Amino acid sequence: MRIRRIVAIARKEALQVVRDPRSLMIALLLPLMQMFLLGYGVNLDIKHIPLCVVDQERNQQSQDLLKRFAASRYFEIHEVAGTVARAGHLIDNGDCRLAVVVPLGFSRNLVDQAAATVQVLVDGTDSNTATIAAGYAASLIAGYSSDVQLEAIQRRGGQVQTLSPINVQARVWFNEDLESSYFIIPGVVALVMAIVGAQLTSLTIAREWERGTMELLVSTPVTPIELMLGKLCPYFLIGLFDAAICLALAVGWFGVPFRGTVVTLFATTSLFLLVVLCIGYYVSVTIRSQVGASQIALILTMLPTTLLSGFSFPIDQMPPAVQAVTYLVSARYYVTILKAVFLKGATVPELALPILFLAIYAAVLVTLAARSFRKTLD
Repeated sequence: MRIRRIVAIARKEALQVVRDPRSLMIALLLPLMQMFLLGYGVNLDIKHIPLCVVDQERNQQSQDLLKRFAASRYFEIHEVAGTVARAGHLIDNGDCRLAVVVPLGFSRNLVDQAAATVQVLVDGTDSNTATIAAGYAASLIAGYSSDVQLEAIQRRGGQVQTLSPINVQARVWFNEDLESSYFIIPGVVALVMAIVGAQLTSLTIAREWERGTMELLVSTPVTPIELMLGKLCPYFLIGLFDAAICLALAVGWFGVPFRGTVVTLFATTSLFLLVVLCIGYYVSVTIRSQVGASQIALILTMLPTTLLSGFSFPIDQMPPAVQAVTYLVSARYYVTILKAVFLKGATVPELALPILFLAIYAAVLVTLAARSFRKTLD
């Protein structure tokens, strides 16, 4: 293996990237688009839920309850509907996700019987949002109910027991404000690396076949391993450059805390890049069409990274069979590393297990990619 040959192939491939607008778009524009679209578009925080209220009682007690909803950051009153039918129409049209109906007799039952009923209508088309919204509403109503009971006991001259046998003090670690962007943005970095790395390298060998230059490569003394290294080197550097862009945007623009070290981040990113680059190269050798290779590379990287890496959905909530499949997805280990480095400040010894699996994955794919190319025209 000669370094001069590798450098020559790498220089040739770098010129191909510079002259190919599609490759430049993937290398430079795609990371920015993915970061901004997913950073702003994907939000797991359920806030400002559009709410409509039907106040059939229209007195001080009912208004006090509805003011709790208006003051909450989780709800935003869209309309004060006159009837339940109007509230149902607003939910049907998607203008509101939730309706609170205060019936006639609410205040009398609250005073005389110390119990009253409030109806909550929830749009269940999105089960996750519906469950969370119903929980928020129940919590607000329960808080109001407790305050009313407390006032009633005090008016009667009763003593209120303020001591609780168990005092809960909850403290959130690593993501103190429970911002979903802190959970999402590190996963977006993995998605960008997977798509950019595999997409670019999936065009390398296929491009040579389509342009008729494969005969020239086969006739040269370049060995298959030299060809692979020369082809992958420019894209490896582009991947590291994109990783730097993603890190700058994540910390500087989206405000995601970065508690780890840059060395740990880029060392593990290099391993993951090696995996996705070899996937793209192997696909490019196997499929001699740029369009076909690009599509296959996209399926092999984007779908597993999005669905099975823990980026979008918690792995521990998946069925056991699907959880077993996730161990075959390299992005699973990289996403775990990214979240630990960003939010926990984890170091290499603490990440030894996912790094080991990622290294094994990289070694297997490097071997497969190196043996995939043959200097023949068959």
